[in-house]
Formats: sequence, structure tokens, C-alpha cells
Amino acid sequence: MLPRLLSSTALALLATGLVNHASPAPASMPTPRLTITHEARSLQPGELVVLIIESDTALSTIAVTAFDRTERVQPLPPSEDRPHAWLALVGIDLDVRPSTHRISVSATALTGTAAATHTLAVSAKSFPTRKLTVDPGFVNPPATVTARIQKEAVILNALWKGTAGPNPATDLAFVAPVPHKANSAFGTRSVFNGQPRSPHGGADFLSPAGAPIKAPAPGTVVLADDLYYTGGTVVIDHGLGIISLFAHMSRMDAMVGTTVARGDVLGLVGATGRVTGAHLHWTVRVNGSRIDPLSLVAVLSGNQTR
Repeated sequence: MLPRLLSSTALALLATGLVNHASPAPASMPTPRLTITHEARSLQPGELVVLIIESDTALSTIAVTAFDRTERVQPLPPSEDRPHAWLALVGIDLDVRPSTHRISVSATALTGTAAATHTLAVSAKSFPTRKLTVDPGFVNPPATVTARIQKEAVILNALWKGTAGPNPATDLAFVAPVPHKANSAFGTRSVFNGQPRSPHGGADFLSPAGAPIKAPAPGTVVLADDLYYTGGTVVIDHGLGIISLFAHMSRMDAMVGTTVARGDVLGLVGATGRVTGAHLHWTVRVNGSRIDPLSLVAVLSGNQTR
């Protein structure tokens, strides 16, 4: 899938060269020509799409809009066959309806401005539903923790947006945080005691208690705390709008504000928070979209194992 050259600090260095203006182009000079391609495991809700925008000339600014939101972009290191190229990661959220959706790209160069569109034919995906009868207290938390739950929801909602301003990803080769198999399908709908719940927004791994959880890619730790639902929780901002959350840890080794490398131990698998047994829950958001973490690993590492 994506070339290994994405695993380079050149991504960050190039991103810092983005400027917000360009000189007016002489009327006789041609406008830039844009070519857009995409790579994805599939075009369905919960999948990641890698968008590549190529230009026949250097660009001063570029903007990508998909699913009614502005996506983050960053330049790719120049190569002989692709001297002017940009990268955007587009998440197809769980709520996206099957249809042909349009991506809009606008760009500015010294020779003028250009616009182009690219379509994604999103198909339907059937997610499983599980119906369980559990202790009522597991479904409906006591009123005494309502304020805590609301406060933590506000914090997480802010983190899902990612760091404001340019925040390039210096390494996009993602790996799974544990070597164990994922057992709970992303997007599964649960019905507890007849009450429908929100769809499962991550991947659960059959990891034993005490197993080390490793960073799947470099990033900055933006949260390390004990939360009501997710227990021992670590959140990493990987750049380019990619946010990872690791839940139910028995021990947290990561510290807020520190930079981690791929493979650094974040903590240990546990059963903290609202769970019935030890496992690792990994949630990924890309520019706010709910993405199957296995899609992220498959597309950005070249591994097509689902």
C-alpha cells in the first residue's frame, strides 16, 4: 500500500514549509493540474481512505473537503516520479450512508489556482447485533457519577479533534499495540436488557491481564487517567488528525506531554472501568471519524489481514 517513505521526519519538515499566500499569476501562465487517487481496504463505514493529490507544479496552499468537513493535509517527500504530492487521510464514519460521495480539493500555486473533485462510492456494511441480559447497574450508572461521566465526555470530545493548527504525522507505519487477536467486531450494536446502546467504536483484543500495550506509531500523549467507563486510559495524538485511545489498563506508564515512539510501552492490559474481563480496547478517530483500528493498520502498514 503506502510506500515506506512515509516513515520519515521529512514529512514534518515539509509540512512546516506550507505558506498561506501566493503571488498573483500572469494571465498567460497555465493553472496547476491536479490528479487525485485513493487507497483503501474497502469503501464502507468505519474504513480509512488514503488520498493522494499530485500536482504538475509546486503548491502554496491546498485544502481538502470530504463528508462536509475539512481534512488535514501534509506534503509527501518529493520523488522523481512524484515531485509535488500531498497526503490526506479520510475516515468514513459509521454514520455515513451508502452513496457516491464527493471529495473537493482546491489549491493555489504561483501560476494560479485550481480545483478538482474525486468520488468515493461508499457501499453498505452490515454490523452484527448482540443482545445481552446483564445487571441493571451495569447498564445504568448511579446518579452519583453522572457529573463525572459528563466531565470526562467533554474532555474526550475535545481530544478527538486533535491538536489545533498544523500537526503533521512523522511516521504513518502503524502496527497493532498487542500481538493478540481482536475478538469484538468494530461497529457491533449492543442491546443490554432491551436498551440499544451506541455502536462499538473500537477493536477489542484477547490480551491477558498484565500484557504490555505498545504504541502503534509515534505521537504525543495527551491523556493518561482513570476514567469511569474506560478505566486506566491513555490517549495519543499521532498527528494528521489521528487519535488513539487505549482503555482498561491495569497500569499506565505513559505520561501526559511526553512523546512516544512506536513500540514504547504505554501500560499493561487490565480490567479497569466498565468491563467484565481483562482485554485491550483500542479506539481510533481520524479527524473525528470513527475508524476501525484494523483498517488503519491494514492500510498504513500494507497488511491486508482484516
